[in-house]
Formats: sequence, C-alpha cells, structure tokens
Amino acid sequence: MREYNIVCSFKVFGWNELSESDRQLVEAARKATSGSYSPYSRFKVGAAARLANGVIFTGSNQENAAYPSGLCAERTTLFAANAQYPDQPVVALAIAARKGNRYLARPVSPCGACRQVISGVEERFGVPIRILLYGTEGTHVTEGIASLLPLRFTDEDMSLSQLEG
Repeated sequence: MREYNIVCSFKVFGWNELSESDRQLVEAARKATSGSYSPYSRFKVGAAARLANGVIFTGSNQENAAYPSGLCAERTTLFAANAQYPDQPVVALAIAARKGNRYLARPVSPCGACRQVISGVEERFGVPIRILLYGTEGTHVTEGIASLLPLRFTDEDMSLSQLEG
C-alpha cells in the first residue's frame, strides 16, 4: 500500500493587497451577482474572466424550476468567453457570492462540475488560470486549478497510451 498527501495551496489577500488588475476583476464578479436569476436558492453568484487580450467577460448563476437545468456563474462565464473568443485563453477568473445584499465573509469555491470545466479550459489553451475567490474577510487566490482539483480528469486519461499492454 502507498499513501499520498494532497495539499491545497492558496494565498489570502486583503483588498488593498490585490493588484489593480485583480481588484478590477473581482469588482466585475461582484457586480455580476446582480444578473443572477436565483429565485429558489436566493444565492447569487457572479464570475468574471479575463482573457489574454484583456477582454473581461462576466456571468452569473441561472436557476430553473427544473433544478438540474440551471447553470453556475463560472460555467456561464467561461462558455460565453470561449464562444466569443475561441482563440483567447482565459488567464484569470474571479468569483463572488452573496445572500441578499451581503457578500459572503468567506469565499465560495467552484462546484465540482465548474472545477472540471476550468480544468478543461486550462488544458485547451495550456495556460493556468489565476483563480480569485472573493470574500469580505479576504480573497483566496490560487495559480491554476490543480490546487482545487488535484486528481482531475484530463484528455490524457482517454488516450490510448493509458491502456494496458
């Protein structure tokens, strides 16, 4: 038997410790929470993605009475960005959430499906995405999805080189 330890590494920044570029992206994610359609959970999530060319895309969670038919803010943002700019890597993604008019003190982390999509976008372009998770007590920042999804499913997992014999 072998045992492995997986470490999740991130930094926590106060608002004034973030670069102007990071503050701009987080502010866009905060503002994007206003576009949330969340009549069932009343949990408003906004995301903002910065592309390599500097363009910023935002999105928000969209719920539906057929609950599984909704979509998270991270995926609405990434899918829209990649549909409009299919040749531009996403270099940073900020996420903010609130209940009512109050932003969460501790950041919310992407769900498993969103983590997998972030991983796929990184793999598609070969560029790690700087992830900023906003909370009023501090913004958690990680350089790439590996810290949040260390045992992720990748294109290589489906390759013939993975087959036995």
